[in-house]
Amino acid sequence: MLAKPATSSAGVALLRLRCPRCHQGPLFTHSALSLTKFDEMPESCPVCGQHYEPETGFYWGAMYISYGLAVGVVVVAGFLTYFLGHDPSTWVYVTVVAGCMVLLTPLMFRYARALMLYLFGGIHYDPAAAARRSAAD
Repeated sequence: MLAKPATSSAGVALLRLRCPRCHQGPLFTHSALSLTKFDEMPESCPVCGQHYEPETGFYWGAMYISYGLAVGVVVVAGFLTYFLGHDPSTWVYVTVVAGCMVLLTPLMFRYARALMLYLFGGIHYDPAAAARRSAAD
């Protein structure tokens, strides 16, 4: 099976939720729209074999990243509601912010984990990792 060409940009690979080492393998096994399985990650990259959990409890730190993303969503949703709704009543703010949080939770979860892995996982891009693994198999 031919692998898709890797992107050399870590930013593009992060946005696509791909392996930080080979930029090809997916970080998650199911779609973000699968509400019961959006959080499932393979143990390692199916392309290069990179282990996705560098140490036990590694993703606990992603809670802080997720909190920051949630604050950003609340602030943006609040400002947009204020400016587009011409300062509506409080129940409108609560409904809009709660709706945004419910809809964006799977994405915030995924990107918090991906950022944690990219920033603190100690994994560096290696374009030859996939080729070495396929040669070893």
